[in-house]
Amino acid sequence: MNFSSLLPLVLMLIQLWPCSLGMQNHSARNTDQSLTAVRRVKRGWVWEPLFATEEQTSTVPVYVGQLKSDLDKQDGNLQYILTGEGAGTIFIIDEYNGKIYVTQKLDREKKSFYTLRAQAINRSTQLPVEPESEFIIKVRDINDHEPQFLGGPYVATVPEMSPEGTSVTQVTATDGDDPSYGNSARLLYSLIQGQPYFSVEPKTGVIRMASQMDRETKEQYLVIIQVKDMVGQAGAFSATATVTINLSDINDNPPKFQQRLYYMNVSEEAPVGTTVGKVFAEDSDIGENAAMNYFIEGDSSDVFDIITNNETQEGIILLKKRVDYESKRRYSIQAKVVNRYIDYRFLKEGPFEDKTIVKINVEDADEPPVFTLENYVMEIAEGAMSGSLVGVVTARDPDDDDCPVRYAIVQGMHLKRLFSINEHNGTIITTKPLDREIASWHNITVTATETRNPEKISEANVYIQVLDVNDHAPEFPKYYETFVCENAVSGQLIQSISAVDRDDSAEGHHFYFSLAQEATNNSHFTVKDNQDNTAGIFTAKSGFRRQDQFSFYLPILILDNGTPPLTSTNTLTITVCDCDTEVNTFYCRYGAFMYAMGLSTEALVAVLACILILLVFFLAIVAIRQQRKKSPFSEKMEEFRENIVRYDDEGGGEEDTEAFDISALRTRTVMRTHKPRKKVTTEIHSLYRQSLQVGPDSVIFRQFISEKLEEANTDPTVPPYDSLQTYAFEGTGSLAGSLSSLGSNMSDADQSYDYLTDWGPHFKQLAGMYTSHRSVGD
Repeated sequence: MNFSSLLPLVLMLIQLWPCSLGMQNHSARNTDQSLTAVRRVKRGWVWEPLFATEEQTSTVPVYVGQLKSDLDKQDGNLQYILTGEGAGTIFIIDEYNGKIYVTQKLDREKKSFYTLRAQAINRSTQLPVEPESEFIIKVRDINDHEPQFLGGPYVATVPEMSPEGTSVTQVTATDGDDPSYGNSARLLYSLIQGQPYFSVEPKTGVIRMASQMDRETKEQYLVIIQVKDMVGQAGAFSATATVTINLSDINDNPPKFQQRLYYMNVSEEAPVGTTVGKVFAEDSDIGENAAMNYFIEGDSSDVFDIITNNETQEGIILLKKRVDYESKRRYSIQAKVVNRYIDYRFLKEGPFEDKTIVKINVEDADEPPVFTLENYVMEIAEGAMSGSLVGVVTARDPDDDDCPVRYAIVQGMHLKRLFSINEHNGTIITTKPLDREIASWHNITVTATETRNPEKISEANVYIQVLDVNDHAPEFPKYYETFVCENAVSGQLIQSISAVDRDDSAEGHHFYFSLAQEATNNSHFTVKDNQDNTAGIFTAKSGFRRQDQFSFYLPILILDNGTPPLTSTNTLTITVCDCDTEVNTFYCRYGAFMYAMGLSTEALVAVLACILILLVFFLAIVAIRQQRKKSPFSEKMEEFRENIVRYDDEGGGEEDTEAFDISALRTRTVMRTHKPRKKVTTEIHSLYRQSLQVGPDSVIFRQFISEKLEEANTDPTVPPYDSLQTYAFEGTGSLAGSLSSLGSNMSDADQSYDYLTDWGPHFKQLAGMYTSHRSVGD
């Protein structure tokens, strides 16, 4: 090769040398490769950009591109070798001319490029004439994927009457093709169903309102959106999605009454709160937008009321005040309904309310008599004679026929004994004199009954006040215990007194105190009126002698201010006390008691001492008698009671002496003479067997019982009380004979139990046990 001919190639290689041998960086800087045939030179390699189209369906290899060394003279001396991803399987190379072919179907969505390495060697020397070089084959995308919607099914809600252009929702589709190549992944949205109410933005998929819509006309719309790839060009793939759009309610409709005139009836007997009727207004809205309130306008609002049933949205008219057929027979009221929640955007459409007229007729009914007053208050002076007038009650039948009424008193039998009423004119009189101090008020109930219809009854309360008359004289409020010392001086205060009066004074009680006329001249005491309903008792002389006069009885006159005034004489008992000047109440009471008994202090002490001595003597005698009655064995019995122990388990028999210590039951002083207990000998067993044969009347049988009784009596280990042991006597008529172990003096090993098998099925299990036991022993 001429060096001058290689100089341009060397210069080109120097310029391209900063490029990396790895084609990944090269492809990163040239991601958008053109199909333009631009020659690439890397050292001695020359190739064009290599692309393989995906989804090739040809059965023969498809040409991709050619690798060529500038040293190739096309004489077949060079061999091209291809290695890397898919080499030999997906891609093959013509080893003579470097042409590359794809042999399989490619999918760009699975793998978008392949990295391979090329090498050229000399066939003769098998040495590389070009260094190994890396390159990339990119898979060129084709439109082989349909667009798909995400997030379906779509449901959206928008308020009714929303303005045009309001965004409703957005739908989004994706395409698996390459968005960076061609138009395969460029999507375009369009509206198939939903005009003229909705529109969709072609590029974003945003659905908007195209006109105002009323929910009351149609509440739900189904909109179909179509999306196409390749910007909607011919041959593009497409997909559709259905969007359910619901219109939410707003308060854009006022309520309307179903009727412009309602007719209702109510009985004059109906109580307050009775339901007269119902009115109903319709509202095309729903939910809280249809909530409404009812009102009554005009003067009838004091007789009738209306409330709203929140569940049915009905207006319920109620009776607010009793009606009277005889007074007014017809009412005309105006009812109004208003939306509870108003949307002020639609106020220009008109007021959100409606009105209607309700005519109510009052029905006549047979009403009970009506008293002129619900409560009567009457007065009568106490002490008025029987038959005195108390007052008059009046009732009349409100109906047109004006039926006569009959009066009666029903409140308590004791009131009937005090008052009576004229059943024809309602005059109330007393049946006996009244005492204000016993009861100042009397409450009675008077009834009025229609004579033609006794079921029509009405009641009225009559309160009768008994007016006070000054018929009780004043008196002491309590018994005054008054003492005066023997050494009291003249003018000394010994007692303060007051008075009470059971009468009721309108101006307040005022009492006047003075000595009675008979005690004015020769009294040893004086009374001073304090002008405040109290008075003081003072001594009129100095010195008193109990021996001369023990008590003084002072009559005191008390006058009240009633009309007419009443007086009373109250006696104050004054006792002379053995003291200096100051009274000791306890000491004076004691002295008065002793003086009344006629005893001195010394005599009283002597009497008390005698009583105390007698009491001590009596208690001593009782204690001695109780001591004698005490049992001499109480200590022993107490000891026995404290040491008795109960065992619920079964004992081990006569030979079991270890179950418990019975020595605790023995007395400390009395002990039987110890006698060795006989052992159960062959003699006793022999007596037992003989007794079974001869019967209980035999001498042998009695001898056996005596032996057992003697053995029990002489046994020191048994309790210290007698014990009677009863032995069941078995007759001689039994085929089995005796089963008792007391009659056996042989061990189990010496006995034969073969006879048990002859006793029948009832002894089968027992026979098996003893037979097996003996077999084991043998």
